[in-house]
Amino acid sequence: MTEKSLYERLGGVFAIAAVVDHFSDAVVKNTIVGQESKNPQLREWHTKNLGRLPGLKFMRTLWVCDVSGGPFQFTATKPGTTPLGLEEAHRDLRISPEEFDEVAAELGRTLDFFKVPKREKDEVLAAFAAHKDEVTAGYRGR
Repeated sequence: MTEKSLYERLGGVFAIAAVVDHFSDAVVKNTIVGQESKNPQLREWHTKNLGRLPGLKFMRTLWVCDVSGGPFQFTATKPGTTPLGLEEAHRDLRISPEEFDEVAAELGRTLDFFKVPKREKDEVLAAFAAHKDEVTAGYRGR
């Protein structure tokens, strides 16, 4: 008998969408990376571009479904040099490694809120961490 995919173990698209919804709202409110961030690009995005948040939640949900082995395919809106194109989507935000780590911590808190088991939480956080260099590429390019 084959083991269930991470997608299945997370509960599928509806459970993933609920986590992404909560996580995305928490990032907006986070004092380090959200509306009060010292990073002017992040602060502006989280105050002046919130009309894009529903679409971002959708894209994040697709991304998690895709990387966790689900039946949905994520396609970058700004293709980059990597298959997921995350460096181009984040370049203008100039996200520092420390800011990335805070977003990862927020994701961890969200997974705890939903009582995601440790094994699945660790797998989700590892999938997130695997893209740190891409997401922080704009910071390194300052």
